Amino acid sequence: MAFVPFSIVITTYNRLDLLKRAIQSALNQTVPCQVVVVDNASTDGTQAYVRTLGEQVLYVRNAVNSNHAGAVNAGVEAANGEWIKLVDDDDYLATDCVEVMAKAIALRPEAVICSCQAAQVDTAGNELSVTPVTGPGHIFYIPQADIHYGMLLEVVPFGTPIQVAIRRDAFLKSGGWDLTMTSCDDIDSWIRVAEHGDALFINQCLAYRTVWPGGYDQKIALQSRLATNMLMKQRIYERIDAKYQNNLPKLSTIHQYLHLHWAMVALKQKQIGTTAVLGFPAALSPAAWKLLQQAIAFRKQKMEVPIEKTMLA
Repeated sequence: MAFVPFSIVITTYNRLDLLKRAIQSALNQTVPCQVVVVDNASTDGTQAYVRTLGEQVLYVRNAVNSNHAGAVNAGVEAANGEWIKLVDDDDYLATDCVEVMAKAIALRPEAVICSCQAAQVDTAGNELSVTPVTGPGHIFYIPQADIHYGMLLEVVPFGTPIQVAIRRDAFLKSGGWDLTMTSCDDIDSWIRVAEHGDALFINQCLAYRTVWPGGYDQKIALQSRLATNMLMKQRIYERIDAKYQNNLPKLSTIHQYLHLHWAMVALKQKQIGTTAVLGFPAALSPAAWKLLQQAIAFRKQKMEVPIEKTMLA
């Protein structure tokens, strides 16, 4: 079987010790692939170290820190692979990640995005959890027309960049990562990439994601996280295939459901005032409560996904 050519794009800023681990995991892949390191103007010796690796790594240095989105865009632009495996500097890959993904992609050349399971690890590298199994079988695909409906119902979870590979031409057609976004820039990209082909899922842990105490997202106010969540849902909603239009809840109902979701998060965090602000008047909407109950049920079921999915042998 001919392998789809891959580039691994690693983005970094002042994390040399972690970067070394990420680069080594890329160089240790069981199939050959290009390794691109995009340095967001680090000042910790990153440039000197990567230069010692010679032709093993293509080094791209931004003159100024262009944030995560800018680094991703620069890396994809410089890469020559047909597919791009994204890696943040504090994350790393299983040695067979690219090989397993390439074999799956060869079975479904119409795919433009491929996701796998990932293990969550702490800063010492100890495994904390693994992202859940989703959908039927070891490898399966979702036709393009079904992807956004599944994303709306939260049963199509692509996950974080370490879980995802994208086809380079689809990424470029989609416009790349949005430089104006400060969070969810990855999800925003998946939404737009998925307009250009099918999605693949692999129920196998092929990557490792570091979870930091007090991580960036946790520092964002819940009201801001709600606003970004609503923006993502609106962008998904606008792209849902015509065959699902008769079954769609109103966008206003989805917004109310999101208010309930984040009110529940606030309640768990004992932010009583925020709970009241986020939960009212959404708490008066039976339709919003129904969506919340469905979302909770879908998360518990994990394997029972009410959209068309096809097994790949």
